[in-house]
Amino acid sequence: MFHSRLLSFVSLAIVIVGSAATTAQDFEQEPIAYSKRQPDNRVSRLIEQIKQGRQKLNYDEKQGYLPALLDVLKVPRSSQMLVFSKTSLQRQRIAPRTPRAIYFSDDVYVGYCHDGDVLEISTADDQLGAVFYTLAQDDQPPPRFVRQTDSCLICHGMSTSLRVPSHVVRSVYSDPQGLPILASGSYRTDHTSPFEQRWGGWYVTGTHGEQKHLGNLIVRGRDRPEAADNSAGQNVTDLSKWLATENYLTPHSDIVALMVLEHQALVHNQLTHARFATEQALYFDKALSEQLKENSADLRDSTKSRIKSACEPLVECLLFSEETPLTEKISGTSEFAADFIKAGPRDDRGRSLRELDLTRRMFKYPCSYLIYSSSFLTLPQPAKEYVVKRMKEVLTMAAPGKKFQHLSESDRANVLAILEATHPDFKRQ
Repeated sequence: MFHSRLLSFVSLAIVIVGSAATTAQDFEQEPIAYSKRQPDNRVSRLIEQIKQGRQKLNYDEKQGYLPALLDVLKVPRSSQMLVFSKTSLQRQRIAPRTPRAIYFSDDVYVGYCHDGDVLEISTADDQLGAVFYTLAQDDQPPPRFVRQTDSCLICHGMSTSLRVPSHVVRSVYSDPQGLPILASGSYRTDHTSPFEQRWGGWYVTGTHGEQKHLGNLIVRGRDRPEAADNSAGQNVTDLSKWLATENYLTPHSDIVALMVLEHQALVHNQLTHARFATEQALYFDKALSEQLKENSADLRDSTKSRIKSACEPLVECLLFSEETPLTEKISGTSEFAADFIKAGPRDDRGRSLRELDLTRRMFKYPCSYLIYSSSFLTLPQPAKEYVVKRMKEVLTMAAPGKKFQHLSESDRANVLAILEATHPDFKRQ
C-alpha cells in the first residue's frame, strides 16, 4: 500500500510540476483565466456608468472622445508623448507627420491617432494586469467600448513581457514612413536602459545636455541606422518642423513624461508577474494538499520559493535597482513634472515619493510611487508580505547587497520614514 501511495504521489507531482511550468507562461488557464474573467478597473467601471446613464462622454468634432475621456479618467493632458513608428494597432494612421499620441495617469494609458478610427486604451487591473480596450471615434451615441484580447496580446503578452499581459515601451529605428527598420533591432526600454538606447521612433521635447538618445531620429538613405547622425534630434524644444502640432492637445512630447512612463510600465508589469506567479503557486499548493488530504495551512517550501522568485524582481524594481544614472540635468517642456508632483501622499515633513530629482537620477527618494497603487495594495497576501518584509530589510540593513548598493544610508532612511508615515503596510506597530 505504501508503494502504491508513493507512486501516486510521484505521478501527481510530475503532473503538477508540468502544469506549473505551463501555466507560468499561459495566463489563459486557471487560476488566472485572463480572457474569461470580468475585469474590474477604472475603464470597466466607466463603461458601466455610461450604460446606466450616470456618466456621459461629450464628442469633440476635432479629436472625438479624447478630451472627454482624459478628463473623466483624470489623465493629464500634459502627459502627452508622440510616437511616429508604426508599432501599434492603427499603424496605417501613424507616420512622422502624423504620430500617435499617448497620455497616461498612474493606472490608465490612452492612445490617439489623428483621424483615427478608435482610441486605444489600456489600464492596470488589480486582478488581470494590463487590460485593453478600444473606443470607436464616431459620434454615434452611446460610446462604443470593446475589450480587446487576442489582437493586443500578440505584442502585449509575449515572452519579452514576462509572459503576462503587459504595457510595452520600445525603441526602434524608423524610416521616413514610420516603418521600423527591424534588421537593426529594437530596445525594450525602462529606467535601467542606457540613455543612448531610448526613444527611437518617438518625438522627444526637452533638454538633457550632452546625454544622447535616439528620439526625433528619422533614418534616411542607405546608411546603417546605428551610424546615423542624430545631433539635430538632441535638446529639441519645438516639434513644428516635423509635424502639425495643432492637431494634438499640446505641442509637446515631454522627456520627463517619457522617463516616468518607462518606469511605470516596468513596475506595472512586475506587479502583474508577481500576482500571477503567486496565484499559480497557491493554486497548485492547494491542489496538492487536496489530493493528499492534508489540512495544514502552511505553504510548502517549494511554494514559498516560487513566490520569492516572482517577488524579488518586484522589490528591485520598486527600489530602482540598476537605474541608469543621469550625468546632466533633465528638463521637460510641458507642465507634466509639476502636475505629476502634485499627486500622492506626503509625510509630516512634506516629503513625497513623487518628488523628481532629474539631475543624478529620476526621483529624489528612490522608491516607486506605485507602491501606493491599488495593484500593489491588492497583491495576494503572501506576495505582499514578502515584498514588504524584504523592503524593510533592504532599508534597514547596514549592507543591503549588490542590487541595492545605489541606495545611500540617507536614501534608505528617508524612504523608510516616508513609507512609515504614509503607507498602511509600513506603518510602525
